[in-house]
Amino acid sequence: MPPKKRTRSSAKANRNAGAVGPDDAVQNKTGKRKRSAAENSDLEKKKDDEGSKPSYSHWLMKSEPESRIENGVDVKFGIEDLKALPNQRGCWDGVRNYQARNFMRDMKLDQQSFFYHSNCKEPGIAGLMKVDVQFERMLKRFIPLSELKKHHMLHKAEGGPLKNMFLFSRARLSVQPLTAGKRSSKQIHNFI
Repeated sequence: MPPKKRTRSSAKANRNAGAVGPDDAVQNKTGKRKRSAAENSDLEKKKDDEGSKPSYSHWLMKSEPESRIENGVDVKFGIEDLKALPNQRGCWDGVRNYQARNFMRDMKLDQQSFFYHSNCKEPGIAGLMKVDVQFERMLKRFIPLSELKKHHMLHKAEGGPLKNMFLFSRARLSVQPLTAGKRSSKQIHNFI
């Protein structure tokens, strides 16, 4: 047998029966409960503690510089293609992975990103761009994946800026942060 339902008036009477102190919730004229300032600050702290996502400021975005036909469409897009576009600005589409898509949502305008050539003879970092996909500059030299791996292994053993780079732990993501935290991202950016 289901429990009996209480009427609204009895629930309000039970709530109002206790003594009201300075930190207790106050009811307004419509019967809705207002939170005190102390409750609001406690809720904000809980939200910060529970849902605190790491903030990223530097990104790595992968693209394929060599021609490859997928569903009748050539998916080639290298840094030279971005440089050739009007205003050197383009659209970053074709991202199907949910985690990569969520990383794109976390991006903010004018944050820096490395343009990484993948699925080619020599994958590696080719240049810099700004979020909103605008060409910034080519690197002085192409940094191949093999060199990045060497530095990653060295930094993993000794504790350098490349030790937690997502490129080696989540290699399949086409859009990824360099590492968690602004400080380590800047260290990688300065290192490269």
